Amino acid sequence: MCYTIHMQKENYYLKMLAEIESLHGKKMKLLLHSCCGPCSTHCIEMLRPHFDVTVLFYNPNITEEAEYLKRKETQLQCLQQYTDVSFMDCDYNTDVFFAIAKGREGLKEGGARCYLCYDLRIDYTAQMAEKNEYTYFCSTLSVSPHKNSAWINKIGEKLQQKYAVKWLPSDFKKQNGYRTSVMLAQKQNLYRQNYCGCVYSNWQKNENKEKEMQKKMLEE
Repeated sequence: MCYTIHMQKENYYLKMLAEIESLHGKKMKLLLHSCCGPCSTHCIEMLRPHFDVTVLFYNPNITEEAEYLKRKETQLQCLQQYTDVSFMDCDYNTDVFFAIAKGREGLKEGGARCYLCYDLRIDYTAQMAEKNEYTYFCSTLSVSPHKNSAWINKIGEKLQQKYAVKWLPSDFKKQNGYRTSVMLAQKQNLYRQNYCGCVYSNWQKNENKEKEMQKKMLEE
């Protein structure tokens, strides 16, 4: 006789609310990794009433320097709205990203290369949080419907065992979080990119666009 076991999915949004409730109104220092200004809007709005937030812009996956600088400028533009939120900068350096992507260049977006990219950025966030004596670390990555929130949270849970800092569980896309981030970005007139930043993702996007164009031409 065979049995089908249905695993209950973790609700990281509710876990975040429970963690916030456990603070009993006491504000702790939180280092928030941000992938970009638009995605950070809703996350900051959610977190700043409960934490002393510092935004960390660490994204070596943004492989074109001009694009990297444009996104960093957009992040700073976003933070002008929040005088109680600090900023931690990083230098443009793609070497670490290309090292983890080596041999995985042709993989589809959302696969092993992306997992390692999440891990790279969240690990660095945990390191900086420990070094600068933050209580919590977190990432904006889960606000995107294109990002795997289970992976993101499992990475965070793993890293809190490695570093002396707590991971704040989160799934910022819940409760219309992604839609809210889009609206806030539009309201703040923020530049919104149409790909994650890495050259391999851009190649795939352009390749898919070309296939769609060829398909339309054949149908005409």
